[in-house]
Amino acid sequence: MELRFKSIPILNPINNETVAGNSGNESQFASTLRKNVNAYFKEKGISQKGNFNLVSQTITMLALYLIPFLLLLILPMAWWVGLLLCGAMGIGIAGVGMCVMHDALHGSYSKKEWLNKLLGGTMYLLGGNVFNWKLQHNVLHHTYTNIEGEDEDIGPRWPLRLSQNAPVRKINHYQYIHAFFFYGLMSITRIVNDFIKLAEYNKTGMTRKYNASPAGEYLKMIGIKIIYLFVFIVLPILITPFAWWQVLIGFVIMHWIAGSILSTVFQLAHVVEGAEQPLPDGSGVINHDWAVHEVRTTSDFARNNPIINWCFGGLNFQIEHHLFPYISHVHYRKIAPIVERTAHEFGINYNLKPSFFNALLSHIRMLKELSTL
Repeated sequence: MELRFKSIPILNPINNETVAGNSGNESQFASTLRKNVNAYFKEKGISQKGNFNLVSQTITMLALYLIPFLLLLILPMAWWVGLLLCGAMGIGIAGVGMCVMHDALHGSYSKKEWLNKLLGGTMYLLGGNVFNWKLQHNVLHHTYTNIEGEDEDIGPRWPLRLSQNAPVRKINHYQYIHAFFFYGLMSITRIVNDFIKLAEYNKTGMTRKYNASPAGEYLKMIGIKIIYLFVFIVLPILITPFAWWQVLIGFVIMHWIAGSILSTVFQLAHVVEGAEQPLPDGSGVINHDWAVHEVRTTSDFARNNPIINWCFGGLNFQIEHHLFPYISHVHYRKIAPIVERTAHEFGINYNLKPSFFNALLSHIRMLKELSTL
């Protein structure tokens, strides 16, 4: 059964083209919101894409990732210094993912497509795969947010239950304690899981649907993964005094820190109190306009914290990001009040957690609730 919304989404998740809705008051919300947000950019006379702030984030996060790696390769050092540098690289991975790669693969970094493609390729520096990410994130997550069976980000994971519509297992009963350990495995397991996911996309026809060759994507993935593992594992073993097992420990620590940051930040916007997890009716229809669905299934947090806004690449503005992924995150702080005000005008709940700590506690409470439902 093909899942669909009561009206057409206002956004094509592949090319970011806006289209008309047809569901009365709810589509009026979408059109009014677009009008209000576009008016802000017209009034300010600024581009919806990135600016100098985004360039500074890009330089900082890439440096935080790559400079410690170069130091590991060229300088003799104690093992514990090496581990600290691996930790810094993990923070850098998360920073590149949130502040650089994310905007670029949504086409919101720049008006120049070649620059979006170039900086989107930083995904390969993180051990991931661009094509997989676009399908899983841009297509499935952004179109079917928080819908069990469609949004893979809340899909079943053996130790974790992130959807109220998934079965409860015994191991889920204490997930509010052990979840954060498993969040740390997200980045490193993606290195292998990319092959499994691409095989699924090839089998279901999604790869061809988005004009890619199943065999070609697989061969490209194999080549890029080999290069990545050679550079970040084999090369340090060959040219540094560290033993192979020390290099592997550092590699795991790097990815665990990156995965912990990325997964936690993401979950604070989607698996918290007030973020709905709807199911389609018997006809496969979600009984809301797509734009309304996005507001109801996402959450903002710590909107007024400049440090979090900068370090998290705007991922604490998930409502704005889901509605306008083609707008760079550097503008979300300014358009968030517009989105909130418009949502209230149409009687739509706008889910905002005032701080990072509030959002974290809400997520922990949600994990505990999901462990027993």
